[in-house]
Amino acid sequence: MGAAAPKKGNKGYPQMKLGVHIGYWGLGLTSEDQLAIVQEAERLGYDSVWTAEAYGSDAATVLGWLAGQTSTIRLGSGIFQMPGRSAAMTAMTAATIDQLSGGRMILGIGSSGPQVAEGWHGQRFAQQLQRTRDYVAVVRMALARERVAFDGPTLTLPLPNGPGKPLKLTIGPVQERIPIYLAAIGPKNTALAGEIADGWIPTLFSPEHVSHLRPLLEEGAARSGRSLERFDIAPTVNVLITDDIETARNAMRPFIALYVGGMGSRKQNFYNNLVQRYGFEAAAEQIQDLYLDGKREEAMAAIPDELIDMVSLCGPADRVRDRLAIYRDAGVGTLGITPVAFTREERLTQLRTLAELAS
Repeated sequence: MGAAAPKKGNKGYPQMKLGVHIGYWGLGLTSEDQLAIVQEAERLGYDSVWTAEAYGSDAATVLGWLAGQTSTIRLGSGIFQMPGRSAAMTAMTAATIDQLSGGRMILGIGSSGPQVAEGWHGQRFAQQLQRTRDYVAVVRMALARERVAFDGPTLTLPLPNGPGKPLKLTIGPVQERIPIYLAAIGPKNTALAGEIADGWIPTLFSPEHVSHLRPLLEEGAARSGRSLERFDIAPTVNVLITDDIETARNAMRPFIALYVGGMGSRKQNFYNNLVQRYGFEAAAEQIQDLYLDGKREEAMAAIPDELIDMVSLCGPADRVRDRLAIYRDAGVGTLGITPVAFTREERLTQLRTLAELAS
């Protein structure tokens, strides 16, 4: 079945939907806690739930488990690591979950980072733009149930001079076209998302800077001769709604410090580069230096309040409601939120409050 045309908001963008990120499985909450959060999000009308993977729980198993215990909420991989699966296996997994869920799969993929790709999966972190292009092409070919014969710069199927032959996926997904989202933050990867994907999953997204980001998506879309009318901008955003704004900001500091300071090396940290493009060059350098020197508390303290407010939803309800309008006006189609709370009840409260503010 094909996708319905999205309803338009005040500025001509699709109306913003809510998604909930449950992150890495088994960290802090039980399976029963996580299931309760997802089922409550479904009851509240959240459009999608997203699971993550790094080098612990895998996203596919969790989505399959949720498929049998939900009925309407869409199931997003946020994200499947490309170095951890062949393109064919990703297509097999997406088609299986789509069948199990009655057509609710959203396929989010990304290249992960050099530490995980090389240290965990044994895959060289190189030629990422071309690898992603070839990978998505094969995934789309397989999901369309074509016989997969592909000869690209980074991927050849079947392998030459061997017994392999072009194969076709033996099952079909329920959806006519499973949407593919790319996790990307660099300028070239962002343009690639506009060119080959159905959606874009940015992290540490600033709606104030969408005027610099949207042209990258449009550049990519122009390369493939299409518009962005049905393209979904789907950032992941940490949320804590409380009258104590200092407490809310402090709750955001560990995540931002980890990504800006420690996610990568001094020479290669995509998130640090992103924050610098937002205008926080000196702060980004200081946060990274402190974090990599083992001074994590000082790194967290060095994060400017302005940066926290720019990439998070935190503070009093009225303030968060105003920020939601800014995300909506920036053209965000799916706002994927992560409640920054440590118990089931606290997370449920955040889910309910945000749903009320967004309605």
